[in-house]
Amino acid sequence: MIQPYFISGFGTGIVVGIIVISLFFYRWKKRERNLKEMHDNFIHVVENTKDFIYYYQLYPTMGYQYLSPSAEHFFGEGSIERAFKDPDVPFNDVHPDDYEILIKKINGELDFNKGIVQRWLDKNGEYRWFEEYATPIYQNGKLVALQGVLRNIDDKVKLQQELEYQLNHDSLTGIYNRAYFESRFLTYNEKMDTSIGIILCDLDDLKNINDSFGHKYGDKLLKEAAGLLDQISEDGMTVARLGGDEFVLLAPGITQEELTQFVHNLVRRIEDYNKNEAEIMIKLSIGCVFSPTSLGLMTDLFSQADRNMYRDKNKRKQLT
Repeated sequence: MIQPYFISGFGTGIVVGIIVISLFFYRWKKRERNLKEMHDNFIHVVENTKDFIYYYQLYPTMGYQYLSPSAEHFFGEGSIERAFKDPDVPFNDVHPDDYEILIKKINGELDFNKGIVQRWLDKNGEYRWFEEYATPIYQNGKLVALQGVLRNIDDKVKLQQELEYQLNHDSLTGIYNRAYFESRFLTYNEKMDTSIGIILCDLDDLKNINDSFGHKYGDKLLKEAAGLLDQISEDGMTVARLGGDEFVLLAPGITQEELTQFVHNLVRRIEDYNKNEAEIMIKLSIGCVFSPTSLGLMTDLFSQADRNMYRDKNKRKQLT
């Protein structure tokens, strides 16, 4: 009786063992399929997203070892093959103003915990904005490669530029606003010493025009005056509306003679406009001041220009 029982128990154990092994292989195969599916999904994402991944070897020779297919979305068909053949592609295609950033990156001199913003030449010959997160690869303390992912941020940059424009420009006239003027004012007063010219302009008779013709005409006059000042301004000058009927021009790096000539040209330009173009004449009271140095003096210089402007306004009133 013992022997049949033993055989029966032994057979049951074999069956149980087979079932356990079968379950193990089933689960192992299922896990393998899941891993493969995850891998395939990952590859699909990598190859079809507009973000792209790269691996660029720096030592012992320089060149791309990998570029994800999505790079061709921006750089055109065949660009990956070209990049593999020519290690200088990144140096040729980076925006000239961002070249120094690229050099610092390959020398390991950047903070790689932060995004790296650069512009690269696209397939249409236009520079596009990209934000890059790069990881340096070291061997024996030597930087031998960089790997990273790049994302196009044209829309983000455009939005930032639009917000900055709105923050820094007068909504009516389109020239700089008081906030931007004050930021430049502080720069020349506290950080950057330079010769400086300040030209204050007050638009005469704006209240009378608003009362007589309506604010629509008054706004048009403000726009015309702002446009005229902007047109005549020279490189490096800041033209701003301080509010109401008051405008200012900051002219860093100017000489006394250049400032005098500029104001003379401005007066002649207003006269020409009123004679040949004006629907409503532009009448500006002008006060200017010059200093060979700006640090710590800007508030006093502005006050002096303001006094000179009101002196001109009173003189003009006596002539009418």
